[in-house]
Amino acid sequence: MKQRRSFGIQPLIFAVALLMACPLNTRADNTWSYHQANDSVNNQSYSFAQSPLPRPGLYDDMMLEIVCKAHKLQAVVETEDLIASQGSSFKLDYQIDKHPPVTVAMKTFPDSKRKAYTEELALAMADDLLTGQTVFIRVNTMLRTVLSSPIPLDNAAAPINHVLADCGLQVSAKPETGDNYNLAEFEQAFSKLTADQQQQVLAKIKKLMLEIQ
Repeated sequence: MKQRRSFGIQPLIFAVALLMACPLNTRADNTWSYHQANDSVNNQSYSFAQSPLPRPGLYDDMMLEIVCKAHKLQAVVETEDLIASQGSSFKLDYQIDKHPPVTVAMKTFPDSKRKAYTEELALAMADDLLTGQTVFIRVNTMLRTVLSSPIPLDNAAAPINHVLADCGLQVSAKPETGDNYNLAEFEQAFSKLTADQQQQVLAKIKKLMLEIQ
């Protein structure tokens, strides 16, 4: 009996050991993330905020990045399909939530037909990404096809602001629409909420604080 029991446990131990030995993909596929890397061509370090991994479905696989390289800010789009020949210009449209679409002139990198960037409008684009819940991007390719994809902006603030700080930049201040909301007004309004509503508000405040820290 002991021998049979030992034989049955051995495959389980092997499976557990195999799982522990295999590298796990710890990056969440539904949130933005901050990264640092090194350019092997010129041995120069840079940082970037990267959008979530594309989800398989009705839309095309596209990713956005806000990059700080050589103290210059770039907005980068990368796709699995051909956009244009190397070093070519094209138009990218992006729309934050229900706001009007914005058209950006971009250029493919000298060594890629699937990855492109803009420097002139990178800060404005980063600014817009911090204002919504979802960005919908659309690219007209050299093959006369249209690539499109919605990208969630959950937890985008912290990685993007980190990259902006690396470049010594900050997003433009938004115009104020009225008097500042102060703590006393908040406490008065908060006290009128039900217990469940108060917990919902506190949960949102906690999420916001984690994003901006």
